[in-house]
Amino acid sequence: MKRGEARRDRILAVALLEFAENGYRGASLARIAERVELSQAGLLHHFKSKERLLVAVLDYRDQLDLSKVDLASAGGIDALRALVGVVEHNARVPGLVQLFSVISGEAVTPDHPGHEWARRRYRRLRADMAGALRRGVERGEFRADLDAEAHADRLIAMMDGLQTQWLIDPDRVDMAAVFRGYVDDLIALLRPANRPPA
Repeated sequence: MKRGEARRDRILAVALLEFAENGYRGASLARIAERVELSQAGLLHHFKSKERLLVAVLDYRDQLDLSKVDLASAGGIDALRALVGVVEHNARVPGLVQLFSVISGEAVTPDHPGHEWARRRYRRLRADMAGALRRGVERGEFRADLDAEAHADRLIAMMDGLQTQWLIDPDRVDMAAVFRGYVDDLIALLRPANRPPA
């Protein structure tokens, strides 16, 4: 890896923590620059503005998740089990989950620099999950009458809602176990009547 790329990755990792700890509005470019041993001008050489840095951090965070599961090509039960793996991984990286939750909460306002990123992300996730469920129908793993879009929305709502509960009360909410149970129940619900359990 070239020196410039390594420095850029370090900035993204540090900025991710800063945004996770303080949200977008509370995050400080000066603190990020100090933590990566750069001047603020040096930081802005790599990322021209706080807004561009945020979008780069959000893309970086998404790449970390996409490296764990490829919903665009996975299908059926394999895709749902892969989502369980993502939640299990997220339970080991609370800073990343906190970043996502804080930025998603802030991004509901149209003037937030992460708003379009969040909209594109949810649209892509819904489409990928619905596609994975439809591939499960094609493989005979799921009932032909399932509403793929509705179940995709429910899966996303369950993942995001559990993340919020877990961040607020991690001693009482076992995010991975609850989501695993939800996926097991969903697979049983969607399975054709004549197909035995996997």
